[in-house]
Amino acid sequence: MELLPAERNVRIEQRRTALNQRQLEAHDGCVIFVDRGRPPAELSALPFGDLLRKLHRQASSDGPVHLLSSRVSSGLTRLVVAFIDPQAATFELLSAAAKAWKELAAGKPRRILVAAPGLKAGQQTRVLEAMSAAALAGSAPLPQAKSRPARTIPLERITLSGAAQVDTARLLATDRGNHLARWLTVLPPNVLNSRGYRRALNQLARREGWGMTTFERNNLRRLGAGAFLAVARANDSNDAAIVRLRYRAPRRNRTAPRLTLVGKGICFDTGGINLKPHKSMLHMHEDMQGSAVAVGTLLALSALKVPFDIDCWLAISENEIGARAYRPQEVVRAANGTTIQVIHSDAEGRMALADTLALAARDKPELIIDYATLTGACIMALTERYSGVFTNRPTLHPVLLEAGAASGERVWPFPMDADFDADLESNVADVMQCTLDSKGDHILAARFLNRFVPQSIPWIHIDLAASNRTGGLAHVPTDFTGFGVRYSMQLLLDHDLLSGKATAQRATGKLASARK
Repeated sequence: MELLPAERNVRIEQRRTALNQRQLEAHDGCVIFVDRGRPPAELSALPFGDLLRKLHRQASSDGPVHLLSSRVSSGLTRLVVAFIDPQAATFELLSAAAKAWKELAAGKPRRILVAAPGLKAGQQTRVLEAMSAAALAGSAPLPQAKSRPARTIPLERITLSGAAQVDTARLLATDRGNHLARWLTVLPPNVLNSRGYRRALNQLARREGWGMTTFERNNLRRLGAGAFLAVARANDSNDAAIVRLRYRAPRRNRTAPRLTLVGKGICFDTGGINLKPHKSMLHMHEDMQGSAVAVGTLLALSALKVPFDIDCWLAISENEIGARAYRPQEVVRAANGTTIQVIHSDAEGRMALADTLALAARDKPELIIDYATLTGACIMALTERYSGVFTNRPTLHPVLLEAGAASGERVWPFPMDADFDADLESNVADVMQCTLDSKGDHILAARFLNRFVPQSIPWIHIDLAASNRTGGLAHVPTDFTGFGVRYSMQLLLDHDLLSGKATAQRATGKLASARK
């Protein structure tokens, strides 16, 4: 089983020619988006309009029509018509696009045509981008070990028809990062264990031209990373490590600001001494998804040759059960000198991240973003439709919300008030790892991590509640969603976070427009 996905070669072409029957028949499949508020009679202006009006009339007898599908032309091209609100939120457009792709994909198309002829240019751009994202995500292969794998026909080309101008380079880079994040997460834990993960990262770094430094146990002991080492202690092998990947901006940007991405990479989480029950442990190979999103974001940004430096720090280990496993009531010291009273061995993610954040912060970057499948409490608060965000810069809340609304990967900011620290006061150490119950654990986990990031460094923590949702989410059809790559691209490329110029006032105005 391959550790990394094969490179795909899907081309996206943009044509300003008006949609016509000849153009449609040159493709295996076609999706046309129509304003659901327009009269059905306007279907007549589309290729095969009479057939579409007939299908619409038949379908409308059962209620509102959202989708029409039929084989048309001598080549039996599959034509899908999706009825949408062109001013809908991005999440709704992506969800509608996913349904259209599911209908289209039944014909295993190699070349698809996407059009929205009745919409304004700005609306067309949003709709065509959403459909392209859905087609790319839906056609991306994921690891499998079947003796007789299903035959697949790769998507080769997406043609966008109309006056809209879609940023195809960004679209493809974002998909590439999301695909990597999902691929890594799907890999079974006997393939993507700590050793396999490090091997995958080494291959990736060599291919992409990134620098790579691996801090193994002996290095981490010298650095005082006692929190991470406590988690790794029960591992049979010595492969647990903190890995640092480095992308450097083109040399013309000699004073480039630095972004730091941090990811939780627990390749399998048994819960440790506080062993998880079967239902909770079954999918714990996904507990490295935060690191996969961090690497996927790095891949997407470096593909665009962004003008800022990026360091990506990954806490890679398993949380095993065994004679050497760390135990409740132990006291360990983290890399920044903070002493931690262990309460529960299944709160290992914040332990591993504590040292990783502390080490990453020593370089004093302009911004740190960390990603983690950290708490069940965040899922209880938001379900798997949103992810939680926390920051030591409360004025960024409107920016964080807007990036979620605009990207379709929705987030909700939680409070980070200092008085929450009272719940983590310890009689024997500087801080308790967590509390005995799960009340507000997502907030307390963020407050715990806050101790390992100096207040002088802007920091955003993303608790990935939406990383796993049965049936997928928005444009992503798989249970493991890779949530966070698309969000991060929106946040980092459309805001001046690295220069410190993002203000709540500016963000509030953009948020209103994003929700229209």
